[in-house]
Amino acid sequence: MAGARVDRIAKRAGISAGLIYSFYENKDGLFEAVFDLIVEQTVAAVPIDADNLGEYAGRLYDAGEAHPQVMRFITWYRLERGENAVTRASTAAAMQEKLDAIAEAQQRGTLTDRYTPGQLLALALTLANMWSQRNEDVGDLVPADAHRATVINAVTRLASPQGP
Repeated sequence: MAGARVDRIAKRAGISAGLIYSFYENKDGLFEAVFDLIVEQTVAAVPIDADNLGEYAGRLYDAGEAHPQVMRFITWYRLERGENAVTRASTAAAMQEKLDAIAEAQQRGTLTDRYTPGQLLALALTLANMWSQRNEDVGDLVPADAHRATVINAVTRLASPQGP
């Protein structure tokens, strides 16, 4: 954010900086709007299937691989907003929808009740995105062609009513 300049953003978008300011008060407003759009697009592109949480995590992994720029943006968003960030309405709504779907699947017995819906969602999201940072510590421990299967298998086993 500190290095971003509205005039450069506008030039890259092929519009005037004035046009950006007619929609957003400042670059912070634009930054928040981009974050909200990413959340909206991800929810639409990768809807949760709580009855098959492993495959849902696999599709999230696929989305992260197909759009690494999104993962970089989310990382920057977290860094910029820090621990004091206010939960965005877009994120809260998306998370609540997922939590409700997981709770319903738990009631039907298709997901374990050893974990809360929040714990299961956190596990699925974390495992789906664990290789997106290209962390040197874990990056080479598993061949890249096995990442997706590892995510699916791990989430499926953790979420199974029969236990891992």
